[in-house]
Amino acid sequence: MRAFNPIDRSLAVGSNGMAATSHPLATLTAVETLKAGGNAMDAAIAAVAVQCVVEPAMTGLGGDCFALYAPRGGLPVALNGSGRAPAAATAEFFAERGLTAPAPTSPHAVTVPGCVDAWVRLNADHGTKPLEELLRPAIAIADEGFRVTPRVAFDWANNTARLEADPDARDHYLAGGRVPVEGDLFRMPALAETLRGIAREGRAGFYEGAVAEGIVAKLRSLGGLHAAEDFDAQRAEFVEPISTSFRGHDVFECPPNGQGLIALMMLRLAERLDLASQAEADRIHLLAEITKAAYLARDTYLADPRQVAVPVEALLSDAWVDSMAPRIDRERAAAPVFSDEVPHRDTVCLSVVDRDRNCVSFINSIFNSFGSGIYVPASGVLLHNRGLSFRFSPGHANSIAPGKRPLHTIIPGLVCRNGRAVMPFGVMGGQYQATGHVDFLSNVYGRGLDPQDASDTPRTFATEGVLQVEPTLRPEVVENLRARGHVIAVQTTPIGGCQSVMIDEARGALFGGSDHRKDGIALGY
Repeated sequence: MRAFNPIDRSLAVGSNGMAATSHPLATLTAVETLKAGGNAMDAAIAAVAVQCVVEPAMTGLGGDCFALYAPRGGLPVALNGSGRAPAAATAEFFAERGLTAPAPTSPHAVTVPGCVDAWVRLNADHGTKPLEELLRPAIAIADEGFRVTPRVAFDWANNTARLEADPDARDHYLAGGRVPVEGDLFRMPALAETLRGIAREGRAGFYEGAVAEGIVAKLRSLGGLHAAEDFDAQRAEFVEPISTSFRGHDVFECPPNGQGLIALMMLRLAERLDLASQAEADRIHLLAEITKAAYLARDTYLADPRQVAVPVEALLSDAWVDSMAPRIDRERAAAPVFSDEVPHRDTVCLSVVDRDRNCVSFINSIFNSFGSGIYVPASGVLLHNRGLSFRFSPGHANSIAPGKRPLHTIIPGLVCRNGRAVMPFGVMGGQYQATGHVDFLSNVYGRGLDPQDASDTPRTFATEGVLQVEPTLRPEVVENLRARGHVIAVQTTPIGGCQSVMIDEARGALFGGSDHRKDGIALGY
């Protein structure tokens, strides 16, 4: 039950449809699409296209996406919309030149963007409305401009260095040397034109012709290895989702190259250790220790399963849980686990349920804030830098290779019960996402919190030798954790962002939660 005096947010309630996103214009677009007769997939595509305009630090046409879609409340299908390395990109090429890793603003960090092809595929296979209609709101907003919201302004101001590295990006996003602030009107006419081309021509409007040629030319001018053939070859693919049981529910994730596997591994440990029923300090401590155990496996094994064998069944087995659970000390922090993955927090996720109870969990990302910072002015496309997740040394499971997809941190989630979908959800936040899934689901199905309250609780994340904590965590809990050996780092920026819609089948009600750490809302009707 909401307490109205502290800072808090009401749970969204509806019957016929609901959407939860990190931006009000995206949520409004999704709900308007539903009310106009579109299904959940139509609403998700329309909304994410709007987010690619109004949340430029978080997502864009130059990024990747993943989706879980459950038709009419049934079991989900998964789509992998992640992009691939250029055909000329080999670990040996970089090793010969003494390059062990690309800079975040390097063209070598740019894989072929996958999201546009994914949208087109999802629209064709699961949508009911033409793509041209779904992209109209995003085109209008890009043309006419949008008012910068508070969290968008915050992210923009904190990432000017990335934009200043590319003269084209600087001229567009920092016009006149000024960072847009809350309430400013910002227009993207070139991006509007690119969206029109996609609306008319589908994937050809992005992966062929002037848009693709412009992107390739920009990347090659900076020393990139990309070619037109790499863009022509990019295809999203439907894949079999993976799942595990958790407190009477089945939790579905996309398989590798995403880190959904790690979330499922952590859920298995969380259930074995009875994470949700613990006191607050104990629960946070155990979540930190579970994170360390699972993320070590992530950095060792996760890669593109089309090119590397990933031991999914072994990592989800009873044997793995049996071996790991006894190693977790309930009182003392284990030695820190350091990752050589690049930290980032920059993604959007959205959840939609329609009148027929079709469900979508959708996530779209350009990796770092403003991605690579490489901007193509003719098309208005800002390119991601997902290739930072590759290893450039030969021999590692996640070593860069021609046409290979890197380890991905972005993971949509979907919960089912008795063979029917009951909650699409997502927790953005880069490396945090697998931990975020476990924390959120433990709050909902272990502690009985509603989706909004489950999102609002203070967050923590064990990473890079410290336990990050939000400043809202009670001081006595922080001291308890410090006494157990955790090195505490109080975060000045929020950790992650959650969007979810829960179906109450018995009453026919929908309940939505939208993270207070973002600008967005959940809205039902």
